[in-house]
Amino acid sequence: MLSTVVLAIVGVALLGMPHDQEPPAPAPSPTASTNPDPSPAASRHPAGGTTISTASSTASAASTPSVLASALPPHGEGVPGDRAIQRSLEAAWPADLPAADERELLTAGRALLHADATGIGRAKWPTVFPDAGQEVAPAFATARFRIQAAIARRDDSPNKAVVHLVWAGMDRGGTFTDLRITDWHFTRTTSKKGASTWTPQPRT
Repeated sequence: MLSTVVLAIVGVALLGMPHDQEPPAPAPSPTASTNPDPSPAASRHPAGGTTISTASSTASAASTPSVLASALPPHGEGVPGDRAIQRSLEAAWPADLPAADERELLTAGRALLHADATGIGRAKWPTVFPDAGQEVAPAFATARFRIQAAIARRDDSPNKAVVHLVWAGMDRGGTFTDLRITDWHFTRTTSKKGASTWTPQPRT
């Protein structure tokens, strides 16, 4: 009976209270989750039991300056990391060649590196590979050979250029290594008919 009377008095008091004097809502418990999305994909529960909102984590990451945008990926990153290597090369050495020259140099530089590493196609450049007519054991397996990034830039002269290549491959001992670096130097030559081309220089 006493509890019934108390409840009735509290109810009347609340009904008669103006809206601007309503009691404040109770503060949320410090241990309660603040994630509005209850789905399992929206929350992760670390060992400490704290709920972390995926949405808030993404927003925080987006607001952080991208200081690692041009950093090289770690070894073993694979094909997904090649784009970061390409961006790093382009940022370190801004383009300074006509587009047509750059395309010609990149095509030749890639082919030279493939021939040098695998032994296939060396006969095309007898001045670069004096042993092109001989049986040469490939230093790297073609199946695991991959050029990760490449740029062509001037080499201290309008008639000289260098192709910087970053690549990956497995040697004959079975060791796979990426982020290998190779440079090929070229000189612009002009034929008697006036046509110019880029000629690779022998390795020293």
